[in-house]
Amino acid sequence: MNSAAPLAARRRQRNAAERRFRLAALAAVCLSLGFVVFLLGTMAVEGARGFVETRVTLPIDLKAAGLTATDGEARFAAAIDDAATRAFGRNGPACLAEGSWMHLRDAVRQDPALLVRPGSIELPASSPVDVAAKHDGTPAAEAAVARLTAAGALSRGIDWAFLTGADATDPVRAGIWSALKGSLLTLTVTLLLAFPIGVLAALYLEEYAPRNRWTDFIEVSINNLAAVPSIIFGLLGLAVFLGTLHLPRSAPLVGGLTLALMTMPVIVIAGRNAIRAVPPSIRDAALAVGATPVQVMFDHVLPLAMPGILTGTILGLARALGETAPLLMIGMRAFIAAAPRGFTDPATVLPVQIFLWSDQIDRGFVEKTSAAIIVLLVLLLSMSGIAIWLRQRFEARR
Repeated sequence: MNSAAPLAARRRQRNAAERRFRLAALAAVCLSLGFVVFLLGTMAVEGARGFVETRVTLPIDLKAAGLTATDGEARFAAAIDDAATRAFGRNGPACLAEGSWMHLRDAVRQDPALLVRPGSIELPASSPVDVAAKHDGTPAAEAAVARLTAAGALSRGIDWAFLTGADATDPVRAGIWSALKGSLLTLTVTLLLAFPIGVLAALYLEEYAPRNRWTDFIEVSINNLAAVPSIIFGLLGLAVFLGTLHLPRSAPLVGGLTLALMTMPVIVIAGRNAIRAVPPSIRDAALAVGATPVQVMFDHVLPLAMPGILTGTILGLARALGETAPLLMIGMRAFIAAAPRGFTDPATVLPVQIFLWSDQIDRGFVEKTSAAIIVLLVLLLSMSGIAIWLRQRFEARR
């Protein structure tokens, strides 16, 4: 009886400690989910505005202005200014975005009847008016929004130019296509270099390399490289690819080479772990039926290890997609007004574009930054989803 009481007390203490641990773990999970929901919610609210543009319906009479389809920028811009002044007053032209004349020119080319009869055209609003129409703006911009709303001239629509356009000094005209294409080209170079070299290195180190001090040194070096700060690889790319090899600056080729150096150790480590997880009986059975060591590796071991290898590769590429520091070191922070046409054209990438927009003073770039972050998150989640799908697909073939 006397010995049972201390045991029961200790058991109650252990149970209470376990309950406290569970509550602490649950609180940590809830706190983490709260931060994630707050982050994603903030990005969704701010970013959703970046995908929407404010438009001004402008009544215009091109016949009275004497405009023709072959006129240049000055004539189209003057016609818009005159029409905006007549419709909305002296400050009417300030309500329209820079480059509105190009929309008018394109509309005339699609519908030449605008040249012979009065009509109306939807043009993008200026950045101050756009910001004031979506949320709070300056007093002058809010007054302009009130006048345009009273005239029934304001409307909203999807900003397709944000997805198809390039960078611009005006947030209304700024787009992410050039940065998105630069990211895709850079990742293509990274994948083509890092994947085959990393997988072959993993095969050699795990299956063929002799166990000595040299291979131990290589393994330690690879593990250390996987933990090196990314900016070190940027300095290496700056010194080797630009300073020594004189490759084109700000090009996806150089960015891909730099990110391949950073991603390769991750692929080697993931590949070695996946190859090591293949049961030795697979190798023994293949050798027993007369397969050569090379056939064993490429026909039996590598297919079974491929789910882990692909998962590590895609996760490594996802990390490379979000890197900024190494690409800043090789000059991929330039203002790019047109999408790159090849691997050697000047380009930028999505993380750098987000970094540049976040440093802008104009409030219109705040929404563009959030929208670009949403695009980047969608790409990252898509790559993670592809990794999960490939893993399940290869595991189903076993």
